[in-house]
Formats: sequence, C-alpha cells, structure tokens
Amino acid sequence: MSGAPLLSVENLSISFGGLKVIDDVSFSLEEGGRLALIGPNGAGKTTIFNLLSGVYRQDTGHVRLGGQLIDTAPSRKRIGFGMARSFQNIRLMPHLGVVENVMLGQHSRADRPGGLLTPLSFFGRSQARAEAEALLEDMGIEVVPGQDVSTLPYGIRKKIELVRALAARPNLLLLDEPAAGLNGAETEELMAFLDRISASGVTLLVVEHDMGLVRSLCTRAVVLNFGRKIYDGPTADVQRDPLVLEAYLGPRHSDKSEASDVA
Repeated sequence: MSGAPLLSVENLSISFGGLKVIDDVSFSLEEGGRLALIGPNGAGKTTIFNLLSGVYRQDTGHVRLGGQLIDTAPSRKRIGFGMARSFQNIRLMPHLGVVENVMLGQHSRADRPGGLLTPLSFFGRSQARAEAEALLEDMGIEVVPGQDVSTLPYGIRKKIELVRALAARPNLLLLDEPAAGLNGAETEELMAFLDRISASGVTLLVVEHDMGLVRSLCTRAVVLNFGRKIYDGPTADVQRDPLVLEAYLGPRHSDKSEASDVA
C-alpha cells in the first residue's frame, strides 16, 4: 500500500435539522492498527460509524478505504471494499443456529444474485458451512454448531456476532461498544478475543466507554466532543489531555492530571 493508511477520514461534516452533528473531522488508520474512537455521550461517535458504513451520507468530506473513495457506495456494497461492523445491540437471528448465523456473513460477499445460494448445499455439508465451523474453532468459540443462538449466554452471542462479521473477510472491522452489557469476566474474555482477531490481520476501529478495554486493546485514540475532534494521539496519554478532561469533567477540572472515568 506504499505507506498509505487503510482508512482515511477527510474533513467529514453532517448536519441534521440545522444542527451540525459532525464538524470537519479528519483522522486516519494504518493497516493492522487498533484505534479507539471515544468521547462523552452525544459526541458523535456512532454518527461517524454510520457515515463510514454508509448508513448516512456526509454533507462534506470524503472517506477512503484502501486508497479508494467510497463516498457514494451504498451501505450493502462497502463490505466489497473490505469493511464490516458490529452493533452495540446484538443483531443475530435468534431462531437460527450458531453456524447459520455465521454463514449470514458469507452472504455479504456475494457479488450477484446467484451468489446468495453459494453457502447452501442440497447434497450434504457445504464448503461454506465447513468454513463457518472452522472460523468458530479458530476463534476459540466452543459451542454446538447447530445450537440456537437464543439459548447461549450474552457474552458468547457477542463473540458470535463478531465471528459473523469476520465471515465477510474484512480488512477493517468497526466495533460499536463491543463490551456493552458484559460483566468483568466477559470483558476480559472479549479483550483476548479481539487480540486474536487483530493478530489475524484485521484492522480495528472501536467505539467503547470501557477505558480498561480501550487502554488494553488500542494504541491510539481519537476523542470527539460536540462533533469535533479534540484529541488524536496515544491512548496512554488521553486521560491527561486538558481538552479531554474539560470535555468530560468541565473546565474546573481541566488542570487535573488524570480522570479515571474518561470515556
């Protein structure tokens, strides 16, 4: 890639009803990187994800993935550029088994209507099913492949949703609050799981409020406040930045050395 970043966000802005929600935000992410996108509630983090994934169309600015402009690509087409995402609320099909849910991620790779039938087999176990089962095994998820996901613990379902996203073979994975609803032990397991995903070569962009996870997983952070970028630098230093402290704690606290509840 000749040193070019995998993801480039260039001067993005969007307004809703006259209110500017994202205001001239720019950042980049190198291939293999782990970047946290954090900020107070209402800062615009999920809006950025929706712009990147094509749910919203920006008013101004550009998004490049792998050096290609994807501004006009509809949401369903962006996986073809190498992007997949998870959501804060689990969006698995509860009436389907574990493997069937993972195989739904394979459908996103179809480039023509007939390709939707590729994961299916009318003569026994398909290659796509074998691939889905292998992916679950590689990611260390020990469940019965045919078990309905609705019967599984919440933390396991979170992991299965991530595996479904990986089945689309993304270069970039957008994670919207992956630790939401998890207890401490489940969060620890999730961090190890995301380490494994990163080690497989997938680049991570993470929206997350759990600063323990952010510090452990991500080497760099971008902080938003009222739709504007106020920090872009090492995760280790984010809790000492005056503008970040002011955004979370108010101006009276901006001279404090560190805030444990940032993000």
